[in-house]
Amino acid sequence: GMDRKARGLNNYLNGVAAEDCVERHYCDAGAKILKRRWRGKSGEVDLIFQLGTMFIFVEVKKAENFAAAAFRLSERQMQRIARAAEEFCASTPLGIDADIRIDVALVNDTSESQIIENVSL
Repeated sequence: GMDRKARGLNNYLNGVAAEDCVERHYCDAGAKILKRRWRGKSGEVDLIFQLGTMFIFVEVKKAENFAAAAFRLSERQMQRIARAAEEFCASTPLGIDADIRIDVALVNDTSESQIIENVSL
């Protein structure tokens, strides 16, 4: 089989392909990409977009199928993203007045994506 390093690289490339595919979806919808893999004190956010006065924070999950991908998202992870989102907003001119939306983008093996908007915590 693949050695661990090759597998790690392969996972990374899969992740990047998944993010590209998700990014296209948002850009087609008129959003502007602000950050890829933004790292704050509270954690990392895969993709951050701006749509009007709203910042959209997207967690990209890769899995064989959507159900498996959805299942991978823990509550702790969502809270971490929410904290990172607040931290990011505080660093922008809009500050904490910014509208925030947290989405989860599920990407399956054939690079189809399904986006769950406004994931509630």
